[in-house]
Amino acid sequence: MKQTDFHEALRKILEHDTRYAPEAYVFVREALEFTIKSLKKPEKGPARHVSGAELLDGIRQFALQEYGPLTLRVLNHWGVRRSEDFGEIVFALVESGVLGKTDEDRREDFAGGYDFETVFAAPFRPAKPREASASRRTGRATKKE
Repeated sequence: MKQTDFHEALRKILEHDTRYAPEAYVFVREALEFTIKSLKKPEKGPARHVSGAELLDGIRQFALQEYGPLTLRVLNHWGVRRSEDFGEIVFALVESGVLGKTDEDRREDFAGGYDFETVFAAPFRPAKPREASASRRTGRATKKE
């Protein structure tokens, strides 16, 4: 699909659905291309199809690559707070003719995909400090003889 067609479809989507920022739709489209390339899918044809689970994993990888520790903040700013939101965006793009789908593809494929806090924030938190040694925990010094 040509860039102008995508932007026209996006404009129409946003006329009746303002849950997500325009950037979220652009991001999902870019994440789909990233996923297709990383899975080494063919350029065209049915073998190019990406499942919901494959796309969610590709979205996760692409988001972390693009936004690093800011990923969760960026997605939340766009209105994307759970994996189901990616499904809503994908199916809005399907319904507008931007993306295709198979008869087996469902919005529910994106349900419960992953916890955003776990996959987008936790990898960037500092590790828990090591447990103190036994002598420091008990407060007893070892006796020199």
